[in-house]
Amino acid sequence: MASHSSTEGKTKPSKIARFFKEAVLMLLVLIAVTTGLDIWRSQSMPQGTIPALDAQSTKGEEIDLITRSHDKPVMVYFWGTWCSVCRFVSPTINWLDGDYNVVSIAVNSGDNRRINGYLDHHDYGFTTINDTHGSLMKEWGISAVPSIFIIKDGQVSSVTTGFSTPPGLWLRMQMAL
Repeated sequence: MASHSSTEGKTKPSKIARFFKEAVLMLLVLIAVTTGLDIWRSQSMPQGTIPALDAQSTKGEEIDLITRSHDKPVMVYFWGTWCSVCRFVSPTINWLDGDYNVVSIAVNSGDNRRINGYLDHHDYGFTTINDTHGSLMKEWGISAVPSIFIIKDGQVSSVTTGFSTPPGLWLRMQMAL
């Protein structure tokens, strides 16, 4: 009589199932790490009431951020032409600008002519304030770009730093409505 090993009744997981399980695990680790970084980097950023921001855009438009945020939520996007991550986030910001109120702040990115040339070259239509020497970035306690704030009624509703996905930013704006 042949003996049966205890493993005969069990089937090994397929390579696809194992790959899927590892991919989900890696995604969870990535989410945990990025969330931790987001929390750590946003510690010095405004919570609650934002600093007053009355400025002029690179195209001469007067911007009062607190007043704008009383009409509907405003996405405030700190970025730089020199920022590699911003190259991936800026198209999402531009897409959201079609339906939401977006004000961007270009940090240490040159004069207005240079910034407007960059925006035109990439077909970005979002309103931009030039933070030539990074003074607004410092005032807001920002240590990394891109940094994105959602402002509602002069209050910080949400803040994130680094790479952000289109669905993630869209959801943040939806939650602020």
